[in-house]
Amino acid sequence: MIRYPFETPPAKGTATEVAPGVLWMRLPLPMALDHVNVYALDDGDGWTVIDTGFASKTTRKIWQQLLDGPLAGKPVTRVVVTHHHPDHVGLAGWFMANGASLAMPRTGWLMARMLTLDVQDRPPAETLAFYKRAGMDAAEFARRSADRPFNFADCVTPLPLGYDRLIDGETIQMGGRTWDIRMGDGHAPEHATFWSRDDNLVIGGDQLLPSISANLGVYPTEPEADPVADWLASCARFMPHARDDQLVLGGHKLPFTGLPLRLKQMVENHHGALARLLAHLSEPRTAGACFAPLFKREIGQAEYGLALVEAVAHVNHLFHKGQVTRNLREDGAYIFQAK
Repeated sequence: MIRYPFETPPAKGTATEVAPGVLWMRLPLPMALDHVNVYALDDGDGWTVIDTGFASKTTRKIWQQLLDGPLAGKPVTRVVVTHHHPDHVGLAGWFMANGASLAMPRTGWLMARMLTLDVQDRPPAETLAFYKRAGMDAAEFARRSADRPFNFADCVTPLPLGYDRLIDGETIQMGGRTWDIRMGDGHAPEHATFWSRDDNLVIGGDQLLPSISANLGVYPTEPEADPVADWLASCARFMPHARDDQLVLGGHKLPFTGLPLRLKQMVENHHGALARLLAHLSEPRTAGACFAPLFKREIGQAEYGLALVEAVAHVNHLFHKGQVTRNLREDGAYIFQAK
């Protein structure tokens, strides 16, 4: 059974101690998923912070309240980033400018460095071709073609050169504990999770969430990717290490116990979605015409982008498994159909 030992999240600018020397804090996000969880681990003379939130004036102000209050005026001496997404790496460079070191997976560091440098005023031709092949709604395509796209640098401070690499299978010392580093994939390449050898804590980032599914998306940077296969393989690798008593500290929602069941649910959720999608593809369709079987709800403009890249991920998975055919239509869209 999945349980939530802490019924309410910490209020803005406050912290909840979830274990000795381990603080849980929450930062706002300007999107449907309106928060990200961050954590601080007491290293004695300073703090290790896990993930950082967006780079914004609001987030910096909240961090200053946390530094002056719950963090007791001790410095953040190290930032550990689970993966490269902006809500997790956004202020890593800001902390480094204030004296902290950075530890994160190599792939995440490279992705963050690359994306902060890749500033675009208009979508490049490759992105527009990707949208067409995904079968993006015509009105949405017209809007995105004309608008300045979201840029990583809009909410991520530049990362200075130099970091400490987190490596799968190695350990890290944080908060008076030894943690096994285990990498996941699917939501982000080389996503770090941390499993304490000294008590029942697991820091899961977005790889281990209790009540929502992490987005598994395909993007123009790697249009043939199969993040669904990567995600399912990661869940299988985590299962032998999961125990019911572990307190999982995720990147969103509430800390929870019952990780073996949650891993099973995450696998079954995607197998169920794939089965519905395969039935839906008894008729030829684009990825953009596959929202109904995958999400079972209406998708608005705010969620459209994430829904589209997840739909591409799932049709790619069926295609790579040889369960559907794929043909390029005259208008540039890929059409998928069950064999």
